[in-house]
Amino acid sequence: MTPSNSTPAPARPSVIVAGAGIGGIAAALSLSRLNIPVTVLEQAATLGEIGAGLQLGPNAFAALDALGVGAAVRERAVFTDRLVMMDAVDCGTVADIEVGAAFRARFGNPYAVIHRADIHTAILEQVRATPGIELITSCHIAAIGQDDAGVTVTASDGRRFQADYLIGCDGVKSVARDVVVGDPAHVSGHVVYRAVVPVAEMPEELRVNAPVVWAGPDCHLVHYPLRGGDQYNLVVTFHSREREVWGVRDGSKDEVLSYFTGIADLPRKLLHTPSSWRRWSTADRDPVDNWTRGRITLLGDAAHPMMQYLAQGACMALEDAVTLGEAVRRCGYDMDAAFALYQKSRITRTARVVLSVREMGRLYHAKGVERLVRNDLWKGRSAAGFYDALAWLYGWSVDNCLATA
Repeated sequence: MTPSNSTPAPARPSVIVAGAGIGGIAAALSLSRLNIPVTVLEQAATLGEIGAGLQLGPNAFAALDALGVGAAVRERAVFTDRLVMMDAVDCGTVADIEVGAAFRARFGNPYAVIHRADIHTAILEQVRATPGIELITSCHIAAIGQDDAGVTVTASDGRRFQADYLIGCDGVKSVARDVVVGDPAHVSGHVVYRAVVPVAEMPEELRVNAPVVWAGPDCHLVHYPLRGGDQYNLVVTFHSREREVWGVRDGSKDEVLSYFTGIADLPRKLLHTPSSWRRWSTADRDPVDNWTRGRITLLGDAAHPMMQYLAQGACMALEDAVTLGEAVRRCGYDMDAAFALYQKSRITRTARVVLSVREMGRLYHAKGVERLVRNDLWKGRSAAGFYDALAWLYGWSVDNCLATA
């Protein structure tokens, strides 16, 4: 018998998560840790990640630890020695930041790189082992509706799913964002080619345990190790001459070579390494001051899609997932209040990242006098100076994730 002076446990709302990418399954895990029943709807037939590598700053590890998957991700990650930017025209060093013991002491966590499939798998394994999460694949969302009773998702095959609330984690082309915000995606004109190659095919002088950026005029290249150093992730980006439409398709080596005519021979070697490429025409959106409408809120790329220049897309989605869970906890399962607190805690920070990413893209792709200014920008700066400049980004933690009143 329950004592008469006891306080009943707050009601647990049911939640639909639209999308099973990194942000979606992290959100499902975050909410399920509060005993909230979650249904994840994914349009793909199988759960997984396309793409290649991604970078994880200390803020990402703080979020992963809060979700209980930090150890599993660490087992699959490669911990890097430094972050490096090189001038692709003259092979001069623009910046070289150590991310070893002093970096870890400053931010409480390491810097690492990992294959997208490996971090997704690490989170997904925990999701599958967690009661209260239902994963439904081959579910293409055609419409989302809401009323005073809850939300209804209608799939393209006619199936209907109902819950009390919905978290839109369905990426740049978000159906949930169309309902909540209704703004167009901004196709950047920046095209990204990605590939993964065996270490034996990587030029020996470029086998460096670091994310290395080769900054060129209207283009750049990136490489770093994956999977214990057995593979290397290669990424090249250029300003397209064509009118781009957001999307992903197979790439053409001839197209890549045509955009990298003004760079030195050493970084050019990378362009001949992969046997095949995947081509992304990228997009972001202008930051908004509201991404919640009624019983629906957004998370990850659906809320704040960004380009890749600060390597923070997945990191921000992980932060979102943890912050949402903490907001629900703080608000005693009052989801309307939790959505408001979550949004208040994330809007300004993620907007700063989106805008900073755009500026970093300009620095990466500087030419003429702007290139010379960029190369002088960080000259003589100590590691501690770089850490100070990055503190706003890497200093996030579960303890400081919620906005104050």
